Amino acid sequence: MSGEFAGGCLCGAVRFRIDGAFEGFFLCHCSRCRRATGSAHAANLFSGTGQITWESGDTLRRAFRLDGTRFERCFCATCGGALPVVRPEGGLVVPAGCLEGPVGLRPGAHICWQSRADWDDALEELARLDGLPG
Repeated sequence: MSGEFAGGCLCGAVRFRIDGAFEGFFLCHCSRCRRATGSAHAANLFSGTGQITWESGDTLRRAFRLDGTRFERCFCATCGGALPVVRPEGGLVVPAGCLEGPVGLRPGAHICWQSRADWDDALEELARLDGLPG
């Protein structure tokens, strides 16, 4: 999906715009992504050519890179909200949840499936609530 995408962190201090196309969208179940998100998987969009413009809060961006790996995570220093990673070799890794509006692309695959949490099976069978449990 090509176009212009807007997004930001949880508190709204960091805002950005991405111009370009996303070539991939994956749900990663590796232990690093699970630990970084505190969830069953990370939902990341990948762009090899997209350009990012930081509209506000650039000084609040922080990054963590795990030595000896390609794993990197960017976040807001105020709220900890996930932010896009600008890869040193070029391209973007964008947490899908930090984008606003439709993405126009569905995940293409669950990756690192063998590494998934032991409780991450048949989740589609759970009850679906529109709000918090009563």
